[in-house]
Amino acid sequence: MVYISRPPPRVVTISWPSLIALCMSPQLSDGPLPGNSVHFSNSLSQCPSQLWVQESFGQNYPEEADGTLDCISMALTCTFNRWGTLLAVGCNDGRIVIWDFLTRGIAKIISAHIHPVCSLCWSRDGHKLVSASTDNIVSQWDVLSGDCDQRFRFPSPILKVQYHPRDQNKVLVCPMKSAPVMLTLSDSKHVVLPVDDDSDLNVVASFDRRGEYIYTGNAKGKILVLKTDSQDLVASFRVTTGTSNTTAIKSIEFARKGSCFLINTADRIIRVYDGREILTCGRDGEPEPMQKLQDLVNRTPWKKCCFSGDGEYIVAGSARQHALYIWEKSIGNLVKILHGTRGELLLDVAWHPVRPIIASISSGVVSIWAQNQVENWSAFAPDFKELDENVEYEERESEFDIEDEDKSEPEQTGADAAEDEEVDVTSVDPIAAFCSSDEELEDSKALLYLPIAPEVEDPEENPYGPPPDAVQTSLMDEGAGSEKKRQSSTDGSQPPKKKPKTTNIELQGVPNDEVHPLLGVKGDGKSKKKQAGRPKGSKGKEKDSPFKPKLYKGDRGLPLEGSTKGKVQAELSQPLTAGGAISELL
Repeated sequence: MVYISRPPPRVVTISWPSLIALCMSPQLSDGPLPGNSVHFSNSLSQCPSQLWVQESFGQNYPEEADGTLDCISMALTCTFNRWGTLLAVGCNDGRIVIWDFLTRGIAKIISAHIHPVCSLCWSRDGHKLVSASTDNIVSQWDVLSGDCDQRFRFPSPILKVQYHPRDQNKVLVCPMKSAPVMLTLSDSKHVVLPVDDDSDLNVVASFDRRGEYIYTGNAKGKILVLKTDSQDLVASFRVTTGTSNTTAIKSIEFARKGSCFLINTADRIIRVYDGREILTCGRDGEPEPMQKLQDLVNRTPWKKCCFSGDGEYIVAGSARQHALYIWEKSIGNLVKILHGTRGELLLDVAWHPVRPIIASISSGVVSIWAQNQVENWSAFAPDFKELDENVEYEERESEFDIEDEDKSEPEQTGADAAEDEEVDVTSVDPIAAFCSSDEELEDSKALLYLPIAPEVEDPEENPYGPPPDAVQTSLMDEGAGSEKKRQSSTDGSQPPKKKPKTTNIELQGVPNDEVHPLLGVKGDGKSKKKQAGRPKGSKGKEKDSPFKPKLYKGDRGLPLEGSTKGKVQAELSQPLTAGGAISELL
């Protein structure tokens, strides 16, 4: 805090960028400095990109909680589509719940896997969705129909799946204890990416913004940049901790706009790099990070990091608690900390592609973070003015005249002359936020929304149904037609649902006994964590299930055995009437 004596008053001349930085400083929260006046210089050219004219001073990051999305099942991972209109959530029971993010309602539920879903990714046009589950299976789904196009079975658990940003025929897969694999969906072939050290196979990988390069990082801090088409090594560098010590790479994330990307490392520091500088340095380069982001007070490790939609902010979720840290990328200062429910652990974080909204997952529930919307009535009309109290208004002499006789008619130039021109109201201009920098038009085949059929319970009338005569004739023909339907179903004339093709991916030197981190630690069953997901093979069999209660008798809580168990089960299968069956059990 700088204290300035009141006498004598001084005049300070500052430029617009300095004024903006001064207004946003915390020292001015209690008002301007006493005994000083500010003179504004007219050098608008010093303001970058005419910030004063084009952009508002509003914060472009979320500031408070804005509700939750309950998927009924335990949510584990989430991802937005390219436009932010749909949110796909992978659940603990293997289902994929697709939310319409504008209405905050469930648009579709896909029964995808038996085991928990651990990773999801949308295709560029939004029609396809690729998922990975903890039983080492990668599947591609048609979003509209909910059908599975094809499956790939890996020998080890899958940590991440990602579509190619421009070619949805390619999928990048990161298995545990293995080099990354790039799948080609059209011919079900795969390519194992080269690694720096064959003994270190804890590798993470990611496509860059346009899919031209693949960035990989291992546990020794080595980053490799590979050409996507040929898998040739283009550039490489090593992440160090200030000394000669190296640190493990946990994740690599790219911004949707610009060439920046971040690296989350085991030393609890988030490093932001410029991709153009990495390519310029070439192999074994030594690029310096643009920013180093960390929690110096608590030394917080980061579970998940990502960029904002415009690439100006970075959010990181704590691995210790449900807390989100937001930094401004250009300056590197911490602008906001969002705290969730105490005691909950964070699982995933996703930033909306267009709006300042963040979705985070903890305790199986998706939390939404957004800005506080304040009503501003003065924004409806440029000449509207809010008054704190009544003010006497003096009417002008010609204010309510139909025609002002004294007004001179100026020549129609500029905007006035343009009023007579024909206005085009049929053509639709593309939304700049939905287009990439190298695109001029939006994708006409993009899937922005999912159709939802309304659920009508016991409608009184069906105005769109067949007439009553047609209903009676159809009922008369129903008896004769039922036998034909049975015969046609037994003959198999109706084509059965197409079974998706399953391809086994063989990887050399990969252990088959690895357990996914979501399921606990590898061992002989001594882990306290229960295996999640639906029990395999439980359909139609007498197996214990978390959704099927066991039968007990007496006060000792001993399981029922033998004929007693069969008798009670038979009684439970009968409908309960007036508490009869319940009283017999008790």
